[in-house]
This record gives sequence, structure tokens and C-alpha cells, in this order.
Amino acid sequence: MLLAIDIGNSNTVIGCFQGKKLSNFFRISSHPNQTPDEVYLILKNLLNQKSLGKIKAGIICSVVPSLITVYLEMLQKYLKIKPVIVSSNLPLGIKILYTDPAQVGADRLANAVAAWKLYGGPTIVVDLGTATTFDVISAKGEYVGGAICPGIETSAVDLFRRAAQLFKVKLERPERVIGKTTEESLRSGIIFGTAGQIDGMVEKIENELGKKCKVIATGGLAPLVFGLSKKIQKMNLSLTLEGLRLIYEKCQSTSKI
Repeated sequence: MLLAIDIGNSNTVIGCFQGKKLSNFFRISSHPNQTPDEVYLILKNLLNQKSLGKIKAGIICSVVPSLITVYLEMLQKYLKIKPVIVSSNLPLGIKILYTDPAQVGADRLANAVAAWKLYGGPTIVVDLGTATTFDVISAKGEYVGGAICPGIETSAVDLFRRAAQLFKVKLERPERVIGKTTEESLRSGIIFGTAGQIDGMVEKIENELGKKCKVIATGGLAPLVFGLSKKIQKMNLSLTLEGLRLIYEKCQSTSKI
């Protein structure tokens, strides 16, 4: 069994693969001050002892450097495995056209690998998390580049903090665009505003490429806008994990593990 771990600024997603099949995955909060022991206790509560004993390999992508060490130590101490750490130096199976490939986030690399394998190209991956990222994969399987925008919650929290008469609302899909209360108006502006931003960004990317693209949404906040954005065609909440599995398999086949 392969344990795939995607460490984000807000959430960490942990998935278990039996061969090519994702048997289950979990989303937990990311805490910079977590210890390896605490992380193991969480993992132990999510998986039964039998499943833990079947884990023979691991792979990690992270945008939080401090937590890489935490998960690395946990896997080595309790599961006796040394995981693969995703970076642009690994054999990814795609060409990176970024000026400095090392600057591409590991999660964005995993998304690009999975998108190319599962959907071909040209494809745009919209990952809705702490940031909303757009990653572009060409028809030749090249990681072209992308864009990074403030995420839904990130923007909302800043709005609530800066506007004295506005208050925090639960982020849910609004029933209509024209809100009849401040709460409805906030939800409309945040959620429909994000959907409109996505459609506008995708249109500009397609114009720049000169081609129409498949558009895939992923990330913990993707369900909030899927169906509201006219450009998003599919939603795949396990896309990053699938990318991690594919990268691990590529490393195995090229003896990079």
C-alpha cells in the first residue's frame, strides 16, 4: 500500500493506494506546530492497525517546508519507510517550461502530472485551496505555467477583518446572485465572484494559448463553485493524490527511489 500525502497551508490530504486504486482519503487541518507523534496518532485514528501494517511506501508533496520534516520523521519512526519528496528534480514525465522549475509548487507539479495522464492537453487545472491556482498543460504534455490568486477563504477572511460593519459568514453556495440580506450578499459576492474570476482567467489563458482547454477543478473548496463556473468541465477532488501516485510509479520505473 502506498501512502500519498499532500500538505497544504490550510489542509493536509492523506490517501491510501492499493495498486492504482485509491482506497480512501482524508482531509485534516495543517498545523505548523504539530509533532511527528501527534501526526501519527491522527493517522492511526483514520486507519485501522491492519491497514497501517500494509503501508510499504510513501510520497509527500508540500507547500509548508516545516511540515515536510514532521511527516518525514513520522513515517520513518513509526512505519519504517523513507518517502519520496516531490520536487522538479524528479522524473515527472512532463517538461516544465517555468523559467525556474524549482519555483513550481510540488502540489502544482502533481496536479499537472495527473491532469496530463488523465485528461491529456491542453488542460487547465484550477485548484481551490488557500490560494486559487491555475496550471496550464499544453497539448504536448508540457507544464506551461499558470497564475496564483487569493483563495476563497483567504479573500473572505481579509474582507471580514477590514470591513467594520461586515461579519463572518459560513461559506455555502448561494441560492441567488442578488442577496436580500448582508449574509446572502456576502455569500453571493464571494462564491459567484470566484466563479466569475475563474471564467475570466480561463478565457484569458485560452486566448493566450490560442486554443480551447479542458478545465478541471480540484481542491477542498472546489465544490463551492463547481456548476457555477461556466468554464469548469470536471471536478476531481483526488487529482493531486493521483498525481503523487503517478510520480511515485515513474520514480520506481526509473530507479529513482
